[in-house]
Order: sequence, then structure tokens, then C-alpha cells
Amino acid sequence: MKEDILEQLLDDYLQLRGFFTIHNLKFRPLHGDRGYNPDQDRVHSDVDIVGFHPLHKGPDRVWVVSCKSWQGGFSPRANISYIEKEKTVFGREAWRRFRELANKKWANALIREIRERTGSKQFTYVTAVTKLVGDKSQWERYDLFRKNLRGNPIKVLTLREILADVYQKATRTVASSEVGRLVQIIKASGGLETIESVLSAPSRGIRK
Repeated sequence: MKEDILEQLLDDYLQLRGFFTIHNLKFRPLHGDRGYNPDQDRVHSDVDIVGFHPLHKGPDRVWVVSCKSWQGGFSPRANISYIEKEKTVFGREAWRRFRELANKKWANALIREIRERTGSKQFTYVTAVTKLVGDKSQWERYDLFRKNLRGNPIKVLTLREILADVYQKATRTVASSEVGRLVQIIKASGGLETIESVLSAPSRGIRK
């Protein structure tokens, strides 16, 4: 179910680019996997969206998206530091918020599930964020993440980038989400500049 606004926009973003999408893909380590712990690994994790493009090849054929709708923004440097120092953030071990990146056992579980669903070991892993604080390349090039994902590329995508692309590609065909339809209405109205000019205009009151 697409309740998160960022997730809704990401779904429109991918579909406008020709991807078929599924949501909340669950995965977990299996009995027999190296390091399997029944007390910790019996509960599934999930990724928010998986996009599949039948005409693309290589890592761009499949996109695996995890949305982080944090209003305070997303800092690659800070979150990597939390993982490295094994810190607890908001009552939870930091690595667990990124388990498929930070833990090889969980990364293997994700790769297996993606292969079973799409037939591909190759994919692009996307961390979608409301606001980026710092340098995205620190996240995209972090050695531990890339090693755990077996060299598959990692991409940070911001709400600003997603919204700009959805706005540019918006047509009169009804969008797949309420947020996407709102973007269409804004574009039909004359764009964001028109709305800003109306909101900034002095009030003239109501005529009787």
C-alpha cells in the first residue's frame, strides 16, 4: 500500500520512466544461510519499491528502492558513522535501518529475493530521501555497502530530483497516485510560478 508521499512520488517517477513496480518486497535470511540466527532473522525486512524495466539491460533493468522520509534530512556521513560505531539511534541499532546495505547476510537475502522475482542478480539500489545533507557520493561509494551488494551500483535520489522529473514528464493521462495527480493539476494550472504569484498577491477581501 502506497501511503508514504515519497513512495508515491517514486512510484510515479519510475512508471513515467517505463518501469513496472511492486511495493513492500519482503526478504529475510533462510535456515542454512551462514550466520543465520533464528532469534533475530525470523522477521522479514522489506524494500519499499522494486522497479523492473523490460527494455533495459544490466543494473538499470531493476531498481530496488528504500525510502527515508526523514523531515530532518539524510546525512550520509552521519549515518555511516553511526553504523561504524555501532550506535543506537532512536532506540534501534543504526545498522538495522540499512540492514541490506550494512550486513552481508541480509544483503545476500535481498539479492536472492530480487533474483527470484526478476531473474536478475544485477540492480541499482536507490536510497530515496526527502532532503540530502552533505555529499551523496559518500553513501554511493561506501566500500562496505558496495561489497555487500556485490558491486551493484548505489544511488541517492532526493525529493527535489524526483519531483522535478515527475513534473517535467507529467501528461494528461491520470497519474497512478494522488500525489502524482496533484502534480498534474499544478502543471495544468500554469505551474508553480502561477501558484506562488497567487499566494503572494495582496488580499483584496470578499466583495458582497
